[in-house]
Amino acid sequence: MKPGISIYYCPGCRWLPRACWMAQELLETFSESVESVAIHPAETGTFRILVGDVVVWDRREENGFPQPKELKQRIRDIIAPDKDLGHIDR
Repeated sequence: MKPGISIYYCPGCRWLPRACWMAQELLETFSESVESVAIHPAETGTFRILVGDVVVWDRREENGFPQPKELKQRIRDIIAPDKDLGHIDR
C-alpha cells in the first residue's frame, strides 16, 4: 500500500494557503508514489508534515517552514529513495 502524506496547519495563523501550496508541490512530484495528500487544521502555531506516522517537517523543531526542494528530498528518501527529482537533486 502506498503511504499517505498529512499536512497539519494552524488556521488561526492563516497558513492554509501555504499548506495548499505544499500539497500541490507534493502531488505534482509524488502522485504515483502516494495514496493521498491530506490537509488538516490543527492547534495554534502548528505546521507539521508527516509521511504515514513519520514526521518529515515540524515548524517548531525546524524553526521555520520548509522549502519545496528540501521537503521533496526528505519525502523522497522515505517513500522512493531511488526516485530522481531532476533539477532539485542538482
